[in-house]
Amino acid sequence: MPHKITLTGSATGPLREYDRYVAFDMREKGSPSAPKGLKKSTFISYTVFVAKKAFNKTGLTKKSIMHEKILIQGEPTLDIPIDECPGEVGVICFQITVLPNKNDKEKNQPEEKKEPKQEASTPSEAQKNTESTAQEEVQEPISQPIAKEEKKTEEKKTTLSNQPKGTQDLLNFDDIIVPEEFLKTRPNPEKTQKVIDFVKRTGRLDEPLTIEKGSKILKDGYRRYVVAKTVKMDQVPVVYEYQK
Repeated sequence: MPHKITLTGSATGPLREYDRYVAFDMREKGSPSAPKGLKKSTFISYTVFVAKKAFNKTGLTKKSIMHEKILIQGEPTLDIPIDECPGEVGVICFQITVLPNKNDKEKNQPEEKKEPKQEASTPSEAQKNTESTAQEEVQEPISQPIAKEEKKTEEKKTTLSNQPKGTQDLLNFDDIIVPEEFLKTRPNPEKTQKVIDFVKRTGRLDEPLTIEKGSKILKDGYRRYVVAKTVKMDQVPVVYEYQK
């Protein structure tokens, strides 16, 4: 009887499209309570295979799947070729669900839960009107922009945490300008293949590209640029070098 498996988390690698299905990599930590004497469990990498019809119903895209938390239900498989399954375990997905994040849960909470505290105290109507007016004047113009800035900061930290050490930003691949001297060279095929294998295994580059701030000219990392082009990455991790 097939063994069912349930996974939660976000994709750690780019979405790969095939004829009738899509695939992506994700990882999940193993058992938190290993038997005494054994080493603590480490992260296990999975390659998930989903029928295109089921995937399209979720509304996920190549970019959003890297940030949304998802739940996968399926069963392990040994029938997928190794080249298509860089993860330690291949999983045929029967059901894929996008999980709501904390912000969505707070928005969906009924107002009834927030009102009892106001009803418990019984100040006069004049005091209520005075306090509510003061709160509206002070809080409304300040709290909303701060909340948006904090959300953007949290999203950027989460995105960069999945990138190689030293990454300062993610840059659209098509925005990078490659100098002529790089285009005339040909990176070592063996070293290039090693980087391609690393990207297929982890879903990211091993090091960021060095880009000149402002001009977006490639200063270092042409091999990784070639790899990103080969595996069709939309965005690449970069570290900036400022103009002299």
